[in-house]
Amino acid sequence: MAHPSPNTPVWPYPRWIAHRGAGKLAPENTLAAFRLGAQYGYRMFECDAKLSADDVVFLLHDASLQRTTNASSILPADQSLIGGDLSWSQLSQLDAGGWHSRQYAGEPLPTLQNLSDFCLANAYCLNIEIKPTPGTELRTGQKVAQAAARYWRHAPVPPLLTSFSVAALAGAQQTAAHLPRGLLLDSLWEGWQRAAADLACVALVCNQALWDPQTVAVARQLGLRTLSYTVNDDAAAQRLWDLGTDGIITDRVDLFSPAA
Repeated sequence: MAHPSPNTPVWPYPRWIAHRGAGKLAPENTLAAFRLGAQYGYRMFECDAKLSADDVVFLLHDASLQRTTNASSILPADQSLIGGDLSWSQLSQLDAGGWHSRQYAGEPLPTLQNLSDFCLANAYCLNIEIKPTPGTELRTGQKVAQAAARYWRHAPVPPLLTSFSVAALAGAQQTAAHLPRGLLLDSLWEGWQRAAADLACVALVCNQALWDPQTVAVARQLGLRTLSYTVNDDAAAQRLWDLGTDGIITDRVDLFSPAA
């Protein structure tokens, strides 16, 4: 089993991380989802953060509002359905729960501040994935980091900022260098090691299939913690534990006990 190098900082985060709040059991990236994940015993959550047209940091995974809100049915026909094109006043009126089930109809999109209030009140940890609207990578990284630094300024454990976008992480680094960063990878593209070093990342968050003994060893040599997404079955989780990785992001909050 691999172990952190002697130069790797103490890791304050739990091993198990609830994907988008509660996986697929509640409407993703809503406060209802985070409450449900907490009911299953999870103490760390992953969310997706982007900017409204007036620079409010809010939670949404897709660039488009179509999949997870009722925007297409209530906005004017000529209105863009790209979340980053709308003001927070417009976004706050949307139903972000009814698409999932009638139980959650009327659940609103939350701001990052809404989620920070919930996490800080309950001593929960958070992984904020910076999910920029295309073309806004640097600015989104800057604004998300600025907001996170403000909301968590007195917290003992800061949020972990991650992104697939190097530019977004660079913006976070420029704005709030003290907040920990992680590079998200869905492939081991050429230059990822240099990018992680330049961004002073503390973690590498990979598609679970990318982890093998060699990749874990390389990450450890770079002083990086090793996390995986999105792990939803026992065999995959066991393989990652056997490799000595540090964290698992899962949809299956009903299957995996975070106390295990």
